[in-house]
Amino acid sequence: MSSTASGKSGTWRNWGGNVVSRPAREVTPASVDELAAAVRRAAEDGLTVKPVGTGHSFTSIAATDGVLIRPHLLTGIRDIDREAMTVTVEAGTPLKRLNLALAREGLSLTNMGDIMEQTVSGATSTGTHGTGRESASIAAQIRGLELVTADGSVLTCSEKENPDVFAAARIGLGALGVVTAITFAVEPVFLLTAREEPMPFDKVLADFDELWAENEHFEFYWFPHTGNTNTKRNNRSAGPRRPVGRLAGWFEDEFLSNGVFQAAQWVGRAVPATVPAIAEVSSRALSARSYTDIPYKVFTSPRRVRFVEMEYAVPREAVTETLRELRAMIERSPLRISFPVEVRTAPADDITLSTASGRDSAYVAVHMAKGAPYRGYFTAAEHIFTAHEGRPHWGKIHTRDAEYCAGVYPRFGEFTALRDRLDPDRRFQNDYLRRVLGQ
Repeated sequence: MSSTASGKSGTWRNWGGNVVSRPAREVTPASVDELAAAVRRAAEDGLTVKPVGTGHSFTSIAATDGVLIRPHLLTGIRDIDREAMTVTVEAGTPLKRLNLALAREGLSLTNMGDIMEQTVSGATSTGTHGTGRESASIAAQIRGLELVTADGSVLTCSEKENPDVFAAARIGLGALGVVTAITFAVEPVFLLTAREEPMPFDKVLADFDELWAENEHFEFYWFPHTGNTNTKRNNRSAGPRRPVGRLAGWFEDEFLSNGVFQAAQWVGRAVPATVPAIAEVSSRALSARSYTDIPYKVFTSPRRVRFVEMEYAVPREAVTETLRELRAMIERSPLRISFPVEVRTAPADDITLSTASGRDSAYVAVHMAKGAPYRGYFTAAEHIFTAHEGRPHWGKIHTRDAEYCAGVYPRFGEFTALRDRLDPDRRFQNDYLRRVLGQ
C-alpha cells in the first residue's frame, strides 16, 4: 500500500490507521468549477463536505459521513512569477511534486517539514512545519489563497485582498472552505549543510539556547530510557554540493532509520522489557555525518515505519523544563517507549490559529508504532504539555476542546467569528471541528 490513505468498500482510512470514516459519497473534481458544483449539490442534499489529502493527519480532521472530496486531479503549477518570486499551485499537489518542480526551475521554499507526502493544502491547513530560528511553517510562506466557500462561490485572499480571511485561512483546518489553490513565496534554490551528530540529552538541554541561536535550523531526537540524542543542524552553505552517497544514504536512511527501526518496534512490542536495551543500541547506531545539498533533500526524509503521533507547541523558553518533566514521567512509569521524541522550533507568526501564533515556540512530538497501545503514554505527556500552555498540532492526536483552545490561542474568537460568517450552516463541520472550535 502506498503512503496515501486508502479507500476500499466506501470506507476511508488515514495513514496512521487510527481514523476510519464512511462518507455518503466521494467526489474527485477535475476543476474549481466542478468542486464548487459539488459543494452546492452537497448543500441541496443536506450533506457536509470534507476535502482529504493523503491522510497524514492522526486526528479525524478529514473524516466525514457526508461528501468526501479527493483533490488528486487538482494538481500542478498554475503560475510562476519570477518578479514577485511566487509560485501558484493547485491544492491537491503533493509537496514532493512541488519540491521537484521548483528545483527544476531553480527555486525552493525557504523551509519545510520532514516528510513531503502530503498535499500542499492538507499540509498547510493543519499547520505542518519543520524547524527554524527565523523561518516558520509552510503556511507562513503563503502569499495568496483561493477557496470555495459554503455557498459554492470562489474567494481569493491575500494580505491586500480579504486580509481577515487570509489571516485565518492559511491554517484553516478545513473549517472555512475548500482550498483550491495556494500561492507560495519562493526563493532561488540554495544549498544547506546538514550536521548530524549524537549528543548527550543533558548537554542538549543545558546548551539549548545556544544551539537554537547559532543555527538556522536546529532539531534533535531524544531516545527515551537513554541519555542519548541525535542532533541535526542545517545551515545555508556556499557549497560545493556534497550529497549523501547512495550506499551511505541507503545504509543510514533506509537500513538503520527504517529497517532496523522497524525490527526494533516488532521486538519491543513482543517483549516490552527489551525496549530500554534496544533504545540504547538504536540511539548509538547513527554516527555523526555531514552533507550539503538542495533544501528538500536535506529537510525531508523517508518515513516507512507507520506510527501515530502527538505534538504540542510550548513557549520556546519552556521547552527544556517540559523535556525534563517528560523524562521524569517516563522514568517513574512502567511505560516502555521505543520511538524517539522529536524537538523542533518556530518563530512567532501572524496566522490566527497557528501553533506559533504570536509566540516563539518549541515543538515536542511523541510517537508510538501503528497499532501499539498509545493512550497511557500520550495522556501522561499531554498533562505535561498542557501545564505549559501547550497548543496541540491540529493534525496530531490530542484530547483538547474549544474551551481549552480559546484559552491558549489569543485570536481564537477572531477565527470562530469568521467561520460564522463564511460557513453559517456548518457545511464543513465534522466531529473534530465541533470539538476543537465549538458549535
